[in-house]
Amino acid sequence: MDLAGRVNGGLRRVPTCPVYLLGVAPAVWFFWLGFTGGLGVEPISELEHRLGLTGLQFLIAGLAVTPLRRLTGINLIRFRRALGLIAFFYILLHLLVWLVLDLQSVQRVAADIVKRPYITVGMAGFLLLVPLALTSTNRAIRRMGPVRWRRLHRLVYVAVPLGAVHFVMLVKGWQLEPLLYLIGVLALLAARIRLNRRRVVA
Repeated sequence: MDLAGRVNGGLRRVPTCPVYLLGVAPAVWFFWLGFTGGLGVEPISELEHRLGLTGLQFLIAGLAVTPLRRLTGINLIRFRRALGLIAFFYILLHLLVWLVLDLQSVQRVAADIVKRPYITVGMAGFLLLVPLALTSTNRAIRRMGPVRWRRLHRLVYVAVPLGAVHFVMLVKGWQLEPLLYLIGVLALLAARIRLNRRRVVA
């Protein structure tokens, strides 16, 4: 058996519950740091940043599952739903911290969404993720049918780049880290498109 086969054999014995538990653990740590003064002089801003960045990282991990399988044979498909839901969890927390702890004003929310382009982009990405999270159950797949469900979940290919663009736009100046995230997202999308074309030609 090759390496990919051995890895996949081990992964089949791993339940998904620990993935959820491990996935949400950093959020508990972030809030603990915030309450105990471990997030610096601007704890709310730092908490927002850490939650949003972790959400983006989980989105990218979910986006990488299919290219990884096709390129290496390592199959993480059974964990992709968990990765997506954990990503949505972090992005929802990111939004709630911004709404409840940062702005603390309904009027300011609407004004910021309209006036600040990076918030507009980020909110658009979040709204695209909402129907994906709501239809992430087996029951939803059965009710919608696999074809309609797959079409709906292609929204992730728009939502993830929007998240990366949001990260690029919110920082001051052209910083390397957010640009690397954006390049990584675009590279994964390009790899998926290329692999799909090869499959069609074959």
